[in-house]
Amino acid sequence: MYRILMPAVVLMPAVVLMTVMSSGTSWGEEPETYLLRYRLASGERIDYEVTHVAKTKTRIRGAEEVSRVHTKSRRHWEVTSVDDDGTITFDHTLDAVAMTQQSGEAEEVRWDSEQGDAPPAPFKPVAEQIGAKLATLTIAPTGKTIDRENHSGTDKSLGMGSLTVEFPENPIPVGHSWSVSEETKVRTDEGEVKKVKVRQLYTLEQVKTGVATLRIRSEPLTPIREESERAQIVQQLSNGTIRFDIDNGRMLGKQLDWDETVVGFQGANSLMEYNARFGEELVETPSRVARRPE
Repeated sequence: MYRILMPAVVLMPAVVLMTVMSSGTSWGEEPETYLLRYRLASGERIDYEVTHVAKTKTRIRGAEEVSRVHTKSRRHWEVTSVDDDGTITFDHTLDAVAMTQQSGEAEEVRWDSEQGDAPPAPFKPVAEQIGAKLATLTIAPTGKTIDRENHSGTDKSLGMGSLTVEFPENPIPVGHSWSVSEETKVRTDEGEVKKVKVRQLYTLEQVKTGVATLRIRSEPLTPIREESERAQIVQQLSNGTIRFDIDNGRMLGKQLDWDETVVGFQGANSLMEYNARFGEELVETPSRVARRPE
């Protein structure tokens, strides 16, 4: 009886060890790390196509209204200089936009900047920005903004994330998280402007063939006690993924999603539902420089 049981007991550790070895795991082995940095060249142009779709449903005192917005735009970065330490200065420009807006029972309004038609009144502020520099930014290779000059644009991200991601100073492994603090504003019931601190939490989820996938989630640090304030802040928080080309040092794409409901933002029976998606994708163009020489 013992001769049958004892070999089985002895073999169990060996089986476990073989399983561990076959999985590629080695005790004490340091995980692979990745240095995330922007690498751009002076004179380089980087084009992005941006899509934003949003639906907002509100119910106040029994009256319900649904508004929809669909925007597709093309933008680009024009790199004006790159210093010896990798500091990058670039202009952010809006090239074209196609917009659709519909609110309540009102007729849907459409406009495409490339069709040559005069913009409807709601779209005139955007039309004035086409072809103009929205902002000039100077960033460190880590993506941290050193200087920003707004021209016809705005410094508000509206939950769509900053133009650049601020990366950690040191190489990081998959699974590593870091945070960046920002500030936004909401209007109180008394009409005052309240500053709200927000933490952007990033996590390196995976790296495949030189492409890093980051998870981003926004968390307000300032207490939000009034639902009227919460209704404003939910539209300014980011939740989604970013794909970053490690070898060429630039964002490949971004997708952010919202699915939020706020009850009581304007009275006990009021309701706001906000569903939206924001996508940004790098567009390959012949004018692009492949990458900065090593």
